[in-house]
Amino acid sequence: MSIHPTAIISPQAQLAANVTVGPYSIIGDHVEIGSGTKVGPHVVINGPTVIGKDNQFFQFASIGDAPQDHSYKGEATRLEIGDRNIFRECVTINRGTTKQEWVTRIASDNLFLAYSHVAHDCTVGSHNVFSNAVGLAGHVEVGDWVIFGAYSGVHQFAKIGSHAFLANNTAATYDIPPYFTAEGRPAVPRIVNEIGLKRRGFNEQQVRNIRNAFRVLYRSKLKLDEATLRLQTLAETQPEIQPIVDFLARSQRGIAR
Repeated sequence: MSIHPTAIISPQAQLAANVTVGPYSIIGDHVEIGSGTKVGPHVVINGPTVIGKDNQFFQFASIGDAPQDHSYKGEATRLEIGDRNIFRECVTINRGTTKQEWVTRIASDNLFLAYSHVAHDCTVGSHNVFSNAVGLAGHVEVGDWVIFGAYSGVHQFAKIGSHAFLANNTAATYDIPPYFTAEGRPAVPRIVNEIGLKRRGFNEQQVRNIRNAFRVLYRSKLKLDEATLRLQTLAETQPEIQPIVDFLARSQRGIAR
């Protein structure tokens, strides 16, 4: 363990043997940090927070502090972070409130660029990229392999499906289904995120099938119920369509359309 002499570590914090903490950083009560994690200078981590292995926190990040919610009264809500995430300068991640499961969750292998923000009660999957100044409001759900362009934002309770792409300055006020690129204020899916899908190993036929699913949802002029039924039929022989069907079934706020 390498702890700079100017760092302040609570006696109620638990740090693995090979954790690094830089100058002037503060690790508060009820914080657990896994092996290989590097906490840079001037970082504040408050608890209850559990952090996995090999994460990296750059200067001025604020992790696990109280949610920005008027209803919060100091309850022991928590933040859970997986492995190998990178939190760049001035990133802010808040704990949960008592309104849902009392927890904010971030999985593994995510990249949070400077000034990005994850609010209370969010659930974030793995392999996502949050560009500079991206903001998630409370209770947002993000799948895997999503890319958020700079200054994009997501409305509270909205969902972003896996492999989606939000262009810079996009405001997602409703749910964005998997695989699609959305832009605008409010956000509207415009095309399929073909480059991202090919990078993830989707073959040409799968991409064509997803393009067809996009046309069913956004170009066919079918009502949403009708489009959903058609997608369910397609998913029987095209398994890559099933995540869209599942997403539509889970949507509560409604999809951007």
